[in-house]
Amino acid sequence: MSNRLQERLGALSAARLKGMRRGIEKESLRALPDGKLALTPHPLALGSALTHPHITTDFSESQLELITGVHAGVESALEELTQVHQFTYRVLDQLGDERLWVSSMPCGLPTDETIPIGRYGSSNVGRAKSVYRMGLSHRYGRRMQTISGIHYNWSLPDVSSEQYFALIRNFRRHAFLLLYLFGASPALCSSFVAGRPHELQPLGDGSMFMPHGTSLRMGRLGYQSDAQASLAVSYNSLDGYGASLQDALTRPWPAYESIGIRNLGGDYNQLGTSLLQIENEFYGTIRPKRVINPGERPLHALRERGVEYVEVRLMDLDPFETVGINAQTMRFIDVFLLHCLLSDSPDDTPEEIADLARNQHLTAARGREPGLRLSRGGREVTLTDWGIELVDECLPIAAALDAAQGGTLHTDAVNAARAALQNPDSLPSARVLAAVEQQHANSFIGFVRAQSEQTRAALLALPFSAEQQAAFERMTAESIQEQKRIEAADTMPFEIYREQYVSPARLGIARGRMAVAA
Repeated sequence: MSNRLQERLGALSAARLKGMRRGIEKESLRALPDGKLALTPHPLALGSALTHPHITTDFSESQLELITGVHAGVESALEELTQVHQFTYRVLDQLGDERLWVSSMPCGLPTDETIPIGRYGSSNVGRAKSVYRMGLSHRYGRRMQTISGIHYNWSLPDVSSEQYFALIRNFRRHAFLLLYLFGASPALCSSFVAGRPHELQPLGDGSMFMPHGTSLRMGRLGYQSDAQASLAVSYNSLDGYGASLQDALTRPWPAYESIGIRNLGGDYNQLGTSLLQIENEFYGTIRPKRVINPGERPLHALRERGVEYVEVRLMDLDPFETVGINAQTMRFIDVFLLHCLLSDSPDDTPEEIADLARNQHLTAARGREPGLRLSRGGREVTLTDWGIELVDECLPIAAALDAAQGGTLHTDAVNAARAALQNPDSLPSARVLAAVEQQHANSFIGFVRAQSEQTRAALLALPFSAEQQAAFERMTAESIQEQKRIEAADTMPFEIYREQYVSPARLGIARGRMAVAA
């Protein structure tokens, strides 16, 4: 551990460490018992996907997104996530026998055009959310959008935008370690790659895999596109980041211009024809974030008030965990992010950005391959050597968190990561493949069906009080009322709303009034 890192760690008070906050957003497809995608609408008993604070949809009408609030403790965040799951499962159970698909890689998918896009009602903001998703389907195809994951939102008090960008640069350098340790998507259903080029190997009937893969979701089959590959977004400063994002949000892109904003029948194909329709279309492993005011573009909020927290976007759903993630994993992420924040963080360069993309793809596809080498500062180094070096630097940070909070749980999490680096068979990705091969006759769908059913039974068996049920039912009713209120208040024609929303003037510091949350 460098002296500077030690000094910065020593300067962190216990009060500041206790001020660390985190929240979770978890996406999951609704699936039928046979492992096929449920094509039913978002259940009304779960409330309005537009306005509910904890239960919404992601890309697809069939893709739930369950959201916690902001938490001072790992356990309380998990507890809330569990309760949101419990209510959701109770609703699904009353309506039939749908369950949440517990893998990041999707269940059996129908033809691309029959995967339903999220619907959010008749208001301008609701229509804009659906049109944005229609744009995603034209640009990238719907299958890619059905991949699900966990987003981990994290902050520490008194961290400047400059320091958050330093954290982000280091996170991107070292993200391979999280993909290696927690990737849990080494296999998939063949329907996902039907008609697409890929490097996967067949695994039994109807399944494909990479023998040493960790996270196919974060590899070349996941959130990738040629257009976005042309974006070498720099994270050296908020100004530079803002400028590169503004360029992508305003630069016409010929392939998207040819799609057009509307089709011949007058229906909307997309929000705009620029390289990105809105900020959230930019796929990164981590994002600088700021809570937006009603009516505000995310980039404008960042530029005006600075970074408030970071959103870690590369975590797979762990099919062996009831809510997709456990406390030990969360504690390791907390330590890892502190390491990214406290370590020296030189500016990135176009060469390094290209190396990091290559490291990500190598780790996703071949992370457990013995002797796999990654690029570090122009030299090659084995993934495990680099990983052990990082984990060892995390130990004093874990000790500081344990001293502030009591116990040894952060140190235990770091020690578990070190052990996993030396025993790849213990990793979630290896455990998934072992279970698929040994217990489910090489069927990815068979494995995830069994895990999904087990998870459903476990969550339905947990105690859930009448008070908890009533509180969620109140949220359902309030969200539906709020959606109706928004719809009743709309007066502007949608086309004017759309033009104003995507106008470049809304991205600067000048104040704006409308918001589309992606």
